[in-house]
Parts: sequence; structure tokens; C-alpha cells
Amino acid sequence: MNNIETWNIGFGRIGEKRELKFALEKYWRGEIDINELEETSKMLRKRHWQYQLDSGIDAISCNDFSWYDQTLDMIVTLGLEPDRFKSIENKTDRYFAMARGDKDRTAMEMTKWFNTNYHYIVPELKDNMSAKVDISNIKKLYLEAKECGIKSPKVNIIGPLTLLENAKRSDSSMSPITLLSQILPLYEELLKELSSLDDNIILQIDEPIFVTDSVNELTLLIRDTYTTLSSVADNIKIYVVTYFDHATEAAKVLVNTPIEGIGLDFIYDDGKNLEVLDIVAKSGKKLIAGIIDGRNIWKSNFEAKTEFLNTLKEKIDSSNLILSPSCSLLHIPFTLKYEEKLSSEIKSYLSFAVERLDELALLNRVFRGKESTNDKELLAQNREDLAKRATNSDVIDSKVQTRMSSIDSLKQKREVPFAQRIKLQHQKFGYEPLATTTIGSFPQTKELRKVRRDFKNGVINKEEYNNYIKEQIKSCVKFQEDIDIDVLVHGEFERNDMVEYFGEQLNGVAFSQNGWVQSYGSRCVKPPLIYGDVSRPKPMTLEWSQYAQSLTKKPMKGMLTGPVTILNWSFVRDDQPRSTTCYQIALAIRDEVDDLQNGGIGMIQVDEAAFKEGYPLRTSKRADYEKFALESFWIATNVAKPETQIHTHMCYSEFNDIIDTIEAMDADVISIETARSGNVLLRVFKARGYEMEIGPGVYDIHSPRVPSIKEIIKQIEALLEVLPARQLWINPDCGLKTRAWAEVEPSLENMVKAVKEVRKSL
Repeated sequence: MNNIETWNIGFGRIGEKRELKFALEKYWRGEIDINELEETSKMLRKRHWQYQLDSGIDAISCNDFSWYDQTLDMIVTLGLEPDRFKSIENKTDRYFAMARGDKDRTAMEMTKWFNTNYHYIVPELKDNMSAKVDISNIKKLYLEAKECGIKSPKVNIIGPLTLLENAKRSDSSMSPITLLSQILPLYEELLKELSSLDDNIILQIDEPIFVTDSVNELTLLIRDTYTTLSSVADNIKIYVVTYFDHATEAAKVLVNTPIEGIGLDFIYDDGKNLEVLDIVAKSGKKLIAGIIDGRNIWKSNFEAKTEFLNTLKEKIDSSNLILSPSCSLLHIPFTLKYEEKLSSEIKSYLSFAVERLDELALLNRVFRGKESTNDKELLAQNREDLAKRATNSDVIDSKVQTRMSSIDSLKQKREVPFAQRIKLQHQKFGYEPLATTTIGSFPQTKELRKVRRDFKNGVINKEEYNNYIKEQIKSCVKFQEDIDIDVLVHGEFERNDMVEYFGEQLNGVAFSQNGWVQSYGSRCVKPPLIYGDVSRPKPMTLEWSQYAQSLTKKPMKGMLTGPVTILNWSFVRDDQPRSTTCYQIALAIRDEVDDLQNGGIGMIQVDEAAFKEGYPLRTSKRADYEKFALESFWIATNVAKPETQIHTHMCYSEFNDIIDTIEAMDADVISIETARSGNVLLRVFKARGYEMEIGPGVYDIHSPRVPSIKEIIKQIEALLEVLPARQLWINPDCGLKTRAWAEVEPSLENMVKAVKEVRKSL
């Protein structure tokens, strides 16, 4: 391909109606075979390629499709499977065992892909791994893409420096980057094999690690790595692509290597990438300009973007300028074409992945002076839509604005310090050391989802729906009492999603019908669309929590999603600071906390699963984020009385760099996911002298296996090596909604039995 004008970094794979999700889950249940799974996969790949072809995109990826995760695919391609999986002969079984575990093996660790809600499988590396490169999957998809009409399919791989920086070592405390001398030859072999696929290969190497502070230690490695890889094969054109922030340090090095081009994000770089235009221009490299937002869904302003591109053109010759989304379109929903219930006004503000492709193509035509009469009509419509959004009376709520005028007085910790509060709470609740609980949700069965659907569609009335939910709660409470869990939850059967449930009850928030985004594997979320000022018109959880508490004398946790998580797991309006929106959400959650405690609920969990996820990738930007995130949590929770115990939960986080902030949150109890990482995370709390109570997950709920009593005892004993029993709670890693009752019941029974066994020795 000689003249590339438009470039798509990557596309989603779950399917616009979640076809891959349902096929995967049927395959895992044994309801379909591998051939049927592959048929669905091939259908989706063809559809997604066709969307890009129809939009006129020049550079289209052939292997951005994955059954679970692109990092896991890279692990398999390089032959870096951990030893414990190598005895599994069937490739597909081995692949899913690494992702999900099996009865004999724990799954590989999973964590967030930079500051997104997408999760990747963490590579497990060690010195002198036996590895063999296997490009069979890439080759299959490359040939398949050509058959579908893509003349020069683009191959995507994760770069060696990002792979290593995102990995962990199983044999040493040394950084995985020290293994580069062993990993780089595998990449060289990979490129040699790729070079045989075609006369000319377009290779996109993703290196998002270059937009983080880690780049400062990688400078020499960047130069040597890309000088080496560029010399492997003359017919491979390497484009190093970065996204999520600026990559100025890396760009200054990459221009002096023989790569073909550099991808820079001009949406989330705060203008910093403009600083390297001169050196990119001087090098003659192609610049892939991330100009269309790949992480948010508000319609592009074509006038502003054209003006910006003209600024780029002053430095970079337009023949060397390639337009692209800021990152893979994996992070936004597929298409607006199934959105029949959204108001036409709100829908006119939106652009999902397929629409982003059309925006990219239209912007390219306008920029290069190729627009048609129809394009001019589209531009006029764009101006009209943007003007309507700016003046929409539904966006500004005078009551919220009045309340926000006094928000500063609420930005503080709880009045009574933790040491005094916890004594009152122990007196009130009387729970033992190693108190057992769960994170909140219980299995969401097919029948439950059908009943919820029937209620939404008017098939059953509210009374029938409420009676069904009450029966589910009653059954769940009984089960927890029967196995003798100390602190109960109501199971969240009325909730479709921990953010969506609250978003549906807040003003200023809209929901799509089919705006699903992949989180990991077959797990999808449907983020709220925060388009206006946020407020809570009435209590959201009080009725269900009070009903659940009426069924037991044990403490019943009220379950809320925190303001920072609602913000980070939503598509947030871009016409005011994110902090302002977060404070508005915090006020709504504050009202709910107060209603719960006044309604007899003494323990309230305000989940901040996505607190760490929202951190900027650059340290220089973090203080501002920490300030409004902490203040938002305080606003939501400092209404609690001293004897009201505030819990919070955090997912998949490395806590070393934010332990001070976690302590400053001032939650009485924090639960964290640790099952896949032993007691390593807990040691951070120990080193900090953290005084609040902690519930480290003792078993992994993302794996379908049932942990034995012995296994959980071993995990608890490892925790006790770090912190005293009085400070520890015992719970699963995360909520149980994605698991089946057949796994949940024995797992929780074993957890409680393990705790009772350990308590004997205290």
C-alpha cells in the first residue's frame, strides 16, 4: 500500500450484539464445539473488516480480534506460556486455562490496561524460559482478511517494552525489563516469520508504555530495540503506535531509528505531542495523528479538528500525515444503529465505533480538500448538532448548580477519627477477628435476567417483579446464615450492573440499549452517558436494603457504587471539568448514605472499584486527580455517623504508589483483590503502617474453580504473616454475579470453614 491516509489502530471484537460473548460462554459450558465458536468468530471478523472497508479506511488490522485478550494472544505467539499450563496439549484448552484457570491450575493474573476499564492477562516471565514463536493464528487471520478484500492487512503486535513493563517475574524481584535480551530475539524471530506472509507487510507495534513515566528509564532500550527490529526484514514497515497520553520522550528517540512511522495521541496529550512535530518532520517519518477520540462518544467538532490538522500541516507534509483514532475503538460501543430508545436529541450528540470510522473518513476528505456535496451537508448537520447540545436546557439544572455553590464546605474527612470510630463499631456489631463477608453481588442467573427483561418490557408488572426479587434476596440471606457468614449482603439481584443501576436513577444520565464495551474475556459493561448535571431524585437502594436487614439479626451491608467509579466507568460529558461532574455524583451518593444509615443500615459499602483506574499515566498530572477523587469520596461518606461503618472495595490495583491516598480516603474497611498475587499487595499496607481494617480476597472469582478449605487456609495464613487477625476480614476477591451458584455455594462454605479452622489457632 503506497498511500496511506487513514489508519484504524484497532477495532472491538465482542460484537455489536455481544455475539462473541454468548458464543464463548456456550463453548465454556460445553453447549457448542470449537467449530461453532470459530464460525461466530469468523462472521464477526468479516463484519468488522467490512465496516472499515465501507468507510474507506486505508490501514485495517487483521489480528485485533481475540477470544480473550490481545496480551494473552501475544504470550501464545511468543511461546511464553507459564510452565504449569504446558502439559495441556490442546491449544484452545491451554489458552482458556491461562485466562480462566481450571480445576488443577490457577489462572494468570489480570489487571487494567493502563487507565482503561479493559483488563489484560499479565505475562509471567522468568529467566531462561523455553519459548517457541508461533504465528499460525496471525497467518490465518492475515489470509482471511485478504480474502475479505483487504489488500494489505495491517498486523498488530504489542511491543516488547510494553510487554515487559506490564509483566511480572515469577523467579525474582527484579524488573521484567531485565529479560529484554531474552525476549527481543523472540520478536526478531516473529518478524522474520511475518516477513514471509507477503511482499510488503505493514506492522503496527503498540507501545503505550511510552506515554508513562517509565519511558525515562527506557530511552536507550527504545533506540536499541527499534534499531534491531527495523533491520530484521526489508519488506516490513514498522509503525510504533502510542496512545492515552503524550510520548514526547520516546518520539525524540524513535525518529533516529529506521522505523517507518510514529503514532501519537493528540486527544489526551494535553498538547504536549505538538512539541515534537519539528523533529518528526525533520526525520521524514510518517506521523499517525490520533485525532478522533477513541475513548469517548461525543460527536467530533469537524471545524475545530480541521483547524488543528491545518496546524499540523504547517510542520508535517500532508503526504506524511496519516489520520487515525486516538487509540483502538475497542474502548467504545460498536454502533448507534440499534439505539431506538435514546432521545433523538441525545443520540444526535453521539458517535460510536462505526460512526467514528465515518468521522475519520469525512475528516480526512475535508482535510485533503476532497469533500463532496454530501460531505458539506454532513458538516452542516454536525454544526447544528453541536449547537443544540451547547444550548440544551436539560444539561443545566439550577438546583444542582445552587447546591454546588457550597460544595467546598463538604470536602473533608469524617469528623471523628478512625481510632475512635472503630471502637464504637466493634461495640455495636461485635464481629470476631477474620470476619467473613462477600463483596456484594451474588450470581445473576438466566432466569433472573429474564425476569428483569420481562419487567422492563412490560411482560410482568412491578408487583410481580418485586416479589420475585424479594424471593431471591430471602434465599440469598438464608444461604449466608446457613453457612454462618458474619456480615451479610442482599445479593444485588435487582441490579443489572453496579454503575448502570445507579445511573438509571440519576438525572443527567442516559443509557444506550446496546452500548456494550468489553471489560475482559466475555465480560461486558454498558457505560452510562453523563450528558448533564447529575442529581438523585429519590432513594435508590433503601427499600431493598431494609427488606434484607429485616430478614436477619446479623449486620447487612448497604451496597453503593462510589462517585469516582461511576465517573470512571461512564462516558462523561466533555463540556465541563470531570471534577465538577464527580462532585455532583458525590452529592447524590451522600444523600443515599444518609438515607441508609437513618433507615437502620449500619454498614455501608461505597465501592470504588475504578479509583486507581482513573489515575493519569503521568505523575505530573496525578495531584489534581487525587484531590478531586479524595474529595468526592469524602463528600459521599463524611455524612456517616461515627458508629456507621464505611466499607469500600478496589479492584486490580498496584497500591504502592497510592497507599497514602487510600489511607486518606478514611474508609473503615477496604477490600481488595489479592487472590492471584498472594500477600504481595498486603505488604504495601503493612509497610505503610495502615491502621484501618482490610479484606484481602482469599480466592479468585474470575476463575470457575472451587477452592478447597486447605487452599483457603493457606491463603489466610499467608495474610496473617503480614497483618494481625483483628485487622483482617475474609472475603472473595470480587463480586459473585458472573459465577454460577454451583461454584459459589461450595466456595463460600469452604471459605467460612477455613476461617473457623484458623480461628482455633489464634
